[in-house]
Amino acid sequence: MVKPEQFIEDAKLQIKSQLKGKGILACSGGQDSTLLSVIAGMVSRDILVIFVDTGLLRLHEVENAEKIFKKYNINYKIIDARQRFIQNLKGITDPEQKRKIVGKTFIDVFEEAAKDFGAEYLLQGTIAPDWIESGGQSRDTIKSHHNVGGLPENMKLKLIEPLRDLYKDEVREVSKYLGIPEIMPFPGPGLSIRIIGEVTEEKLDLIRKATDIVERNVMENMHERPWQYFAVLLPVNTTGVHGDQRSYGKTVAIRFIDTLDGMTGTFSRPDWNLLEKISTEITDEIPEINRVVYDITNKPPATIEWE
Repeated sequence: MVKPEQFIEDAKLQIKSQLKGKGILACSGGQDSTLLSVIAGMVSRDILVIFVDTGLLRLHEVENAEKIFKKYNINYKIIDARQRFIQNLKGITDPEQKRKIVGKTFIDVFEEAAKDFGAEYLLQGTIAPDWIESGGQSRDTIKSHHNVGGLPENMKLKLIEPLRDLYKDEVREVSKYLGIPEIMPFPGPGLSIRIIGEVTEEKLDLIRKATDIVERNVMENMHERPWQYFAVLLPVNTTGVHGDQRSYGKTVAIRFIDTLDGMTGTFSRPDWNLLEKISTEITDEIPEINRVVYDITNKPPATIEWE
């Protein structure tokens, strides 16, 4: 198990030894990249933390990230690239393609930001499950993480990845030591991989609302929360009833899962009353959705995310 104080010192030394000039740091607002942002902020003001609004984020994601940046006096910049990401994903349905397109678009944005800042280095919060699941050498590709499998071969920036050997439980332990609030894991490709099929503005609006209902209910009603909890918009329409009228609406799957390291996991068994409350709120507040199902699959055979 990692010793937080020693790890922080080692990470700072790694950054100091590898950074030979200016660098930018890719921060998604998740636990991994937020931890790296705080550590990097202790090292140098020559590191600019870049938070990209991809249009694939949850409600209030940008505001929440900015609060942490200000609290820890981090040198940061927020870039609005919503239309760029959504346009690049137009017509794409394959999940591996989505991940790689998101990764490539991130790098394009970061390289432009690096040029403006005069940076030659890219700091990433890559952790062990990211590169293990992305394959390589004798490992099979389970799914390409955008910060590994999505990186272009001709990337101009030099990578620095101080968290590379950590697992999720260790990231949380180091974060807790630094007083960083626990942030529920959220994938780098964002809501694009929680929409099965093509990503559109309409679908993003639906899954963003459903996600907010799930997260709000869990935070308000569960004393012991699952490690991760979210909604997935399925490419399935089913017959239902709204009022006394027939409807043919969309389907949402709910997933609660528990894990220590992100490598294996078991589905959670919440109170049925909570699931009923979530289902009722989703179908009442989002009339386009008329069916909610619950995912009872462990990892393996499934992965945590559906794509």
